[in-house]
Amino acid sequence: MFTSSLRSLACGLLMAVAAPAWCAEPAARPRVGLVLGGGGARGAAHIGVLEVLQELRVPVDCVAGTSMGALMAGAWASGLSPTQLGSAMAKADWADMFQDDPDYRDLDFRHKRLSQRFLPGSETGIQSGSVVTPPGVVLGQKIKLFFNHLVAAEKGEPSIEQLPLPLSIIATDIGTGERVVFRDGSLTLAMRASMAVPGLIAPVEDRGRKLVDGGLVDNLPIREVRERCGAEVVIAVDVGSPPLRPDEVSGLLSITAQMIALLTDQNVKASLATLGSGDIYIKPDLGDITAADFVRHVDAAARGRAAADAVRARLAGLGLDEPQYAAWQRSVKAGSRALPVIDEVEVTGLRRVDAALVQRHIGQRTGQTLDTDALSHDLMDIYGDGYYERVDYTVRSLDGRQRLTVLPIEKSWGPDYLRLGLQVEASLSQGATFQLRGGYHKTWINTLGGELLFTGELGNRTGVGVEWYQPLTAAHRWFIDVEAATQRERVDYFAFDERIALYRARRDRIDLTAGINLHQIGQLRAGFRKARVRNNLDTGVDIFSLFPEADHDGWLLGLEMDQLDRLYFARTGWAAKASWLAAPRSDYARLQVELRGARPVGDWVFGARTSWTGATRGQLPLSEAGRLGGFLALTAYSNGQFIGDDVAYGHVRAERIIGRLPLGLRGDMRLGAALEAGRVGTPYTLQQRQGVMPSLAIFLGGETPLGTAFVGIGRGLGGATNAYFFIGTP
Repeated sequence: MFTSSLRSLACGLLMAVAAPAWCAEPAARPRVGLVLGGGGARGAAHIGVLEVLQELRVPVDCVAGTSMGALMAGAWASGLSPTQLGSAMAKADWADMFQDDPDYRDLDFRHKRLSQRFLPGSETGIQSGSVVTPPGVVLGQKIKLFFNHLVAAEKGEPSIEQLPLPLSIIATDIGTGERVVFRDGSLTLAMRASMAVPGLIAPVEDRGRKLVDGGLVDNLPIREVRERCGAEVVIAVDVGSPPLRPDEVSGLLSITAQMIALLTDQNVKASLATLGSGDIYIKPDLGDITAADFVRHVDAAARGRAAADAVRARLAGLGLDEPQYAAWQRSVKAGSRALPVIDEVEVTGLRRVDAALVQRHIGQRTGQTLDTDALSHDLMDIYGDGYYERVDYTVRSLDGRQRLTVLPIEKSWGPDYLRLGLQVEASLSQGATFQLRGGYHKTWINTLGGELLFTGELGNRTGVGVEWYQPLTAAHRWFIDVEAATQRERVDYFAFDERIALYRARRDRIDLTAGINLHQIGQLRAGFRKARVRNNLDTGVDIFSLFPEADHDGWLLGLEMDQLDRLYFARTGWAAKASWLAAPRSDYARLQVELRGARPVGDWVFGARTSWTGATRGQLPLSEAGRLGGFLALTAYSNGQFIGDDVAYGHVRAERIIGRLPLGLRGDMRLGAALEAGRVGTPYTLQQRQGVMPSLAIFLGGETPLGTAFVGIGRGLGGATNAYFFIGTP
């Protein structure tokens, strides 16, 4: 073969200097280079191709991959069979993988409180007076941990240069546009870099470069296998998505996708032009399978297999007999490794955060075998504290000792942040309102992790506030919290189902509390509140002439526990909250308790909520009274329509999941119904209804990037009806 002659001549010339590794063996057969192209979820087709290569006993002398092809190539080169790759794809929760945060229940409680007030996706850094945005919509926390698990990094970080089968992974330097080839270094880091879709997944910083998806410059790296192992026959598997039609390009996201598709298409055409008659090109017919259709991995693999079967005769010509193939398999098989016994655990890489805050989450004990499941959970708990861009680990043998190193990387756009909240609400009975909330959040203002949060609101409630949250220990177990706020709010009062008064209430408040964090479960706090409420009549009957306002200074005690898996429209878990205010000068004490729970059954979610507000001593003042009315708080009635002491409420609901949000967004859409009941033991205004008041609610809603969203309608006794629309942060 002419190519073989050129190879022999090249090797002869190079023997005097540094001949490449592929010159060491005689060319008893043509050297085969395998190229696995990028294409997102379409890359599952590579599994079907690898199955056919295995059946036909086709040896490979080197493999190169880009993007999803890099994942497949790296996992295959590290020892996974096509069957194991298919199993890993089936077990992976791809929708969750593109959500960096753990379940809501696993967030640090402080992080939960911020999520309740502000949209998590609104976090923007402030550095030296400039706005700094996060490097990607998805930071890749769970993606990287998945890669670690896929190639068994817990048994020791695999290095590309140590793999028996020569492997190349392609990435792009986003700063220079240069093609970057990983032939050595961390396998999982290279895989992660090659899959960093610009604008969606954050770049990887390595050796002074910011690296993104290799598909921008070389989505089908044919040249690389010729250079890497002197491939005489190239098997190139192209799973790329074709560019969109002009009528499909109609928005920012589609324009970005089209730009990437065009760049990819151009470099793939250039690569294909280098194929010779002896090379084998495989392009599966993936039809309508998109780059985000990870749930269709079985279909994609089957189509990859069909495409390989179409050139089966040509592939079979490269096959070996069983003894030769077995010898090849032994030569490229990665050595088996056992889970290590950990001798040391360390935390490195921190600049502001105290290592004790990280160590509180690490359950691995020295002298014990590494618990991989517990480690993954611990790393996500660390990430859930909210201070980190990513949290990774390595396991290395140093001087005969196995060291587990946890690597939290603090947010590059911190430690000061802008946060936003938005709320738009409308009801049939009270019209439309809006609420815009902003926060300037300074974290790590001292070595113990003190925080300052300045807030402002505009809309139905208008006001400003400041909070100083100060942990007292390095592990943030104990804390003090000082909060001051002034707020003006529109408050409606009703009698006989009619609004009889509209007040503009001003509330000034200072809380000084101390407490203990109960890990991610909740928080217990106690302290003192000094508060003043002034109610100015806007229109209607002056109710407060009948209920003079009392002083609201008093002692606080609060317990909040939250183990729901989502902030809005939870699928599973429970939450409990209790707060007690004792105002001795005004001779009253107020207790409020609430319990919530949810449980999934297939595509159904069943939930319940119950609450009670009342006085444990004296009688509640009007501005501190319990209220009923509003969505899932007696839906048939207006917000806050019923007011008084000894106020009880409960509901049970059933929700059918009718759709799920696209890849990268957590949440689903549901159609639900709730049976509600409420009672006001001591009404403060005249009511048409006494005793237990039932209500039926029907609603459509779910979790969105802008918070919770729903439309609903409620029906009560005597024809009482109300309808609601809401989107935003409550």
